[in-house]
Amino acid sequence: MTLFIDDEIERIFKRMSNSFFSVNDGFEGLRAGTAPLYYGYTMTVGPDGKPVVKEYGDVGKQLSADVREPLVDVIVDKKERLLKLVAEMPGVEKTDVKITVNNGLVDISAGRDSKKYVAKVPVRQKVDENSAKASYKNGILELTFKLAQDPKPKGKSVEVL
Repeated sequence: MTLFIDDEIERIFKRMSNSFFSVNDGFEGLRAGTAPLYYGYTMTVGPDGKPVVKEYGDVGKQLSADVREPLVDVIVDKKERLLKLVAEMPGVEKTDVKITVNNGLVDISAGRDSKKYVAKVPVRQKVDENSAKASYKNGILELTFKLAQDPKPKGKSVEVL
């Protein structure tokens, strides 16, 4: 009975997937001797209550075969007025991690032996770049910024007499 159910599930899956793509299409770039491909997505609820879907992985990216893009989450804490970037980069040491922040773009890179990571993360919120603090422990990089204060209106109020 179990064999019949497995065969039936496989038959249904093949029929359903053929309408979207050929099973071999997703693996055409994967050949012997090349780096493994990985792809995924995360789905979270944003501060406005709407779903936020983010893709990650090296499928379709123009990175070299030995470089991976780490999964990076961007978390905004409006109550504490902080922006936190959390990147997963296992297999490297904190001395291997390089971070640069320039005009709303955070460049993260790290490398040790065969583990190499590169990510360019746009920051859509206004942050104080000088407030950046980073920590790395057990393969997790946490980079924290203070949100920038809203600019005060310039000008002078004139009283009408």
